[in-house]
Amino acid sequence: MDFTPTEEQAAAAELAARIFGDLSTPERLTAAGSGSDAGLWKELCAAGLPAAVADTGLLGLVLLLEEQGRTTAQVPFAVSCVYGLLALTAHGSPEQRERLLPGIADGTVVVTGAVPGPGVRCDSGRLTGVLPAVPWLRDATHVLLADDRRRLRLVRTAEAGTEPVELTAPWSAGRLTLDGTPGETVGAEGAPDDVLATARTAFAGLQAGVCAGSLARAVAHTNTREQFGQPLAVRQGVQLRSADAYMDTEAIRVTAYEAAWRRDAGLPYASHALTAAWWAAEAGLRVVHTGQHLHGGAGADLTHPVHRHFLWGRQLDAQLGGGGELLQELGESIVDGEVGT
Repeated sequence: MDFTPTEEQAAAAELAARIFGDLSTPERLTAAGSGSDAGLWKELCAAGLPAAVADTGLLGLVLLLEEQGRTTAQVPFAVSCVYGLLALTAHGSPEQRERLLPGIADGTVVVTGAVPGPGVRCDSGRLTGVLPAVPWLRDATHVLLADDRRRLRLVRTAEAGTEPVELTAPWSAGRLTLDGTPGETVGAEGAPDDVLATARTAFAGLQAGVCAGSLARAVAHTNTREQFGQPLAVRQGVQLRSADAYMDTEAIRVTAYEAAWRRDAGLPYASHALTAAWWAAEAGLRVVHTGQHLHGGAGADLTHPVHRHFLWGRQLDAQLGGGGELLQELGESIVDGEVGT
C-alpha cells in the first residue's frame, strides 16, 4: 500500500485548502445559517475541484474532504461527488454519464443520496416512501437512493415532495416524499453496496478533517489561554487528552486512506470502508468532545467556531450509522467470512 498522493491529488488538495481557508470563514458560516454557501460552491466548481475527482479517484476525494472538514465548509461537495460523480461513473449507463456528469462537474447538477433508502418501494419504476432527513436536499437537483429491490434509483427532486428540516449540523437537509415518483435505474443489482462503501469512506475522510480542525483549534486555545500564570497546554491532563485526540484522528485518516486506495486499485474494500466508518463514528465523537472540553466554557458557546466541529462530528456519527451498529455489522461480516475475501 502506498498512500502518497499523486501530483494531481496533491495539487487538488492544496487548491482546496486555499479556497476553503480563504472563503469558509466563521463570518460566512454564520451568514449561511443552516443552508449552504452558494458563493463558495461556485468558486469550488469554477476551480474544477468536483471535476478533478474523476481523475484523482476516491483517495483524491478523501483528501479534498479533509480540507472541507477542517473548516466545516457548508457546501454539498461530498454528496455530489459520492452519489453523483463516482456513482454514475461506476454504475451509470453511457447515456446517463453523458447527460449528467458534465453538470455535476460544473456544479449545475447537484446529487445527494440516501443509500440504503429504508422503506422506499418500487412498482414499475415508480417509487413510494418517505426519507425523513436527506443531507443537502435543499441544494440537490437529483437524489440517488436504493429501493426495496436493492437497485439504485435516481430521482429528480422537482418531481418529488421536499420540505426543509434541521439536522444537528447545518447541512441544508430536507424531507423527501415519494408518491409514485418516477426513478430511473442506475447500475445492476448490488450497486447499492458499492455506493454505500464509497460513501462510508468519503464521510470518514470528512470526519478526519473535522477532527483535525477541532484539535488545531484546541491546541491554539490551550497554548494561549493561561491559568495560574501558565498556558493550559503545560498541564499533563491537557497534553494527554490532546495526544489521544491526535492518535484517534490519525486512525480515522489512515483507515479512510486505505479503503479509498483499495477502491481506486480495484481491490475489495467493503470491510475496509466499514472499518474506516467505525473509526470515524466512534473515535470522531471522542475527538470533537475533547476539542470542545479543552475550550472550557467557550466551547459551549453556540457561536464559537469549535462548536461547529462538535456539531459536524456528531452529525457524521449519525450519518455513518453510529459506532455500535457499525461494530456489530463488522463483527457479523467476520463471522460470515466476508472479511478478507
